[in-house]
Amino acid sequence: MSVLPLVFTSGWASGINAYAVVLLLGVFGATGISDEVPEALQRPDVLIAAGVLFVCEAVADKIPYVDSVWDSVHTVIRPVSGAVVGALLAGQSGSLPDLAAGAVGGTTALASHAVKAGTRMAINTSPEPFSNVVMSTAEDLGVGGIISFAMFYPEAAAIIAAVLLLLGLFLLVFLVSRIRRFLRRRAQRREERRLAARTGPPPP
Repeated sequence: MSVLPLVFTSGWASGINAYAVVLLLGVFGATGISDEVPEALQRPDVLIAAGVLFVCEAVADKIPYVDSVWDSVHTVIRPVSGAVVGALLAGQSGSLPDLAAGAVGGTTALASHAVKAGTRMAINTSPEPFSNVVMSTAEDLGVGGIISFAMFYPEAAAIIAAVLLLLGLFLLVFLVSRIRRFLRRRAQRREERRLAARTGPPPP
């Protein structure tokens, strides 16, 4: 069976929380639940590092504006992680060239990261802190659920990940258009106030 569905799903999940993906895959491999996980992800030092970084992300991701800074830092880390995990999975199964798997995993991770980062920037303009906490918790649970599901039903998990990615991209485009419209209106109101202040009040 081709490992492509698992590569795609892990790439999507890496764009949201790369450390959770590495940690979950490593645990599934180390416990013998799946033989698709390469040994490099099962090493104790990798699991410990992924666990510590996952906790750091779980905290930072729930704090308004800190989450956007964290996302900015991970603009490179998440796609690279998705590419590396994809290449390792392909090398483990031998059913897909490493370079192709890395490209699929990295591209998918970059797309889902863009959705996550853009959505968070929009959420930061809404009442806090509840929306951040809810969204972050939903993302963590979603990543955990999809990766776990992919261990047993990789094709179905890949379809779900693809649907979520498309929905996220549509949502991002919608939010960007709304934000741009809001910024234009705000700039227009500022210009109107500036012109009104310059001309002064009408004569009596």
